[in-house]
Amino acid sequence: MLELIRESAPLFIAVVFAFSLLIGSFLNVIIHRLPIMMEREWREQARELADTPPETDLPEGRFDLLVPSSHCPSCGALISAWQNIPVISYLLLRGRCANCKSSISARYPLVEFMTAVLAATTAWHFGPGWEALLAIVLTMTLLSITMIDAGTQLIPDAIVLPLMWLGLAMSLYHPLPGATTLFIEPSDAIVGAMAGYLSLWSVFWLFKLVTGKDGMGYGDFKLLAALGAWLGWQQLPIIILMSAVVGVALNVGMIITRGKDRSIPIPFGPYLAGAGWITMIWGETIKNTYIDLMF
Repeated sequence: MLELIRESAPLFIAVVFAFSLLIGSFLNVIIHRLPIMMEREWREQARELADTPPETDLPEGRFDLLVPSSHCPSCGALISAWQNIPVISYLLLRGRCANCKSSISARYPLVEFMTAVLAATTAWHFGPGWEALLAIVLTMTLLSITMIDAGTQLIPDAIVLPLMWLGLAMSLYHPLPGATTLFIEPSDAIVGAMAGYLSLWSVFWLFKLVTGKDGMGYGDFKLLAALGAWLGWQQLPIIILMSAVVGVALNVGMIITRGKDRSIPIPFGPYLAGAGWITMIWGETIKNTYIDLMF
């Protein structure tokens, strides 16, 4: 079976799509629970330092990625296996809890479907092999970071730091036969991680010295460092330019069309993550097109 998957690109893409739907369901758990776990930890540390009574607006008892079991947030009814089939269960239940009929957020099937589509696109681009599998890991991690940062303006160290270290570790296996984007030279990965972090760190402090305000969070530095470790320092200008242009354009658009308060911060992580994924897939094409147009 494995040999058949390796030899058939369409079958490889189909298998990746199917498994990614299941993984997308688990990504929903991470996206929802990890920020709550982080806040519980912060509050516990603050309570111990300040000796204040515990706050009760967060779940009590054991709460992690495995416990408690999936349940309806409105009535608390446990979600059975057939009610937890990615995308399909949401459609069969018409977006409502089977027990209390409360509305279920469309984010859940959206994340599952996006995970499958992005992973399948990655599999199509790289073809069967280790490079594709690791690129899919990067894709799913970037999607998780995007959703968490968009909802909470947090980029958890528990996700982004292992991502950076994995990128650096992969460079030890350069050159990998058939690799086109990943498994870069160790020097490119190390310089990429350093340049990714220091570039945004420098912008942060320059902005703070001029305005007295924080322009972005440290999680953005770490995310760009991780992308530099995976893709190399050569790809950082494309990632920074693409994310900055799209971020500014969308923010200006929201100010004009929705009257968004320009003083309200916007998460920059989703733009970095999106630009990083696009660069992983089409970075060389974008670079070559730009050079052809300019010169």
